[in-house]
Amino acid sequence: MSRKSWTDGFRFDRDLWDPSNRFETSWLLSPWVLFACRALISIFIFTTRFYLIARHCISGPRGDLWDPSNRFETSWLLSPWVLFACRALISIFIFTTRFYLIARHCISGPRGCDAAVDEFSFFTILTFWGLGFYFAFAAIHTLTYALRARPLLDSFPRPLQALHALFYTTITVYPWLVTIVYWGVLYSGPWYEQPYQAYSNISQHALNAAFALFEIIIPRTAYDQMRLVHMLWLIVILAFYLALAYMTEATRGFYPYSFLDPDANGSGVVAGYILGIAAASLIIFWAVKGLVWVRQWLTERRLGMDGKFARQPAYDETEMGTIGHTAKPNHDREAELDGPVDRL
Repeated sequence: MSRKSWTDGFRFDRDLWDPSNRFETSWLLSPWVLFACRALISIFIFTTRFYLIARHCISGPRGDLWDPSNRFETSWLLSPWVLFACRALISIFIFTTRFYLIARHCISGPRGCDAAVDEFSFFTILTFWGLGFYFAFAAIHTLTYALRARPLLDSFPRPLQALHALFYTTITVYPWLVTIVYWGVLYSGPWYEQPYQAYSNISQHALNAAFALFEIIIPRTAYDQMRLVHMLWLIVILAFYLALAYMTEATRGFYPYSFLDPDANGSGVVAGYILGIAAASLIIFWAVKGLVWVRQWLTERRLGMDGKFARQPAYDETEMGTIGHTAKPNHDREAELDGPVDRL
């Protein structure tokens, strides 16, 4: 009889590993019944797990860290319902203004609807439309958050969530650029004689900045949500608009803004305006980012106003630490998850 070594337990013999098929048989059940039991148990386990995953994704709180405390849909000052109402009213005002101005051009303007078509070549008008759509989408996200404590934005793919953050950056930066260029460069007086003209220009060249200021001051958006890469996209969007402006001259025979005309101003002056506007957009970006930082530091750090939140759904999983009904979210935990707040 050969002596066994302690290494024998780590060797694979060439004999049958399980000659009597112990893993596949039972002392009580036939192989078919054993197969059925094992299959049903496996189906039950996977069905349970996928059901719980789907339930978390549809109606549970998000587990990712893109916007863990719903900063885009909440405010340090206003409840979600009031924030929704404000955003919805601003969106309605913007769209009402634009459709009224289009209708007025078409009905009583000297050039009819052609003037309304030409307006889509102006950066002011495009920015105003952008504000309207942003406030409409923001109102929808805020409403869904107020109703079920989870905004529609949370169910979007990550690229769309990132685009929403970029959208926020554009509507808090470009309106200031429009207002500064209009009142500082284009407007030369006198004041408008007709109330319609005053209403049009105040709405699109003054209230636009007020709406941007609302989004800077009132929501709980964090300064880190204005990503540095957004500066690149701000310039790219301006470059696309520049192409649109020169396409307008080529196809419709006019420059949306007189300072873009190289024949009247010279190519050097035009290049200076273009570079100056690009630089101004980056300066405004940092100014807005700084204002968001100051608001975040003042309201959350100094005043302790973490925000007004919707009711959170109740869960019954002990390991989740959420047994029973929870009236409010755990703000301390959310503050830990919100990296921008911790790094103030």
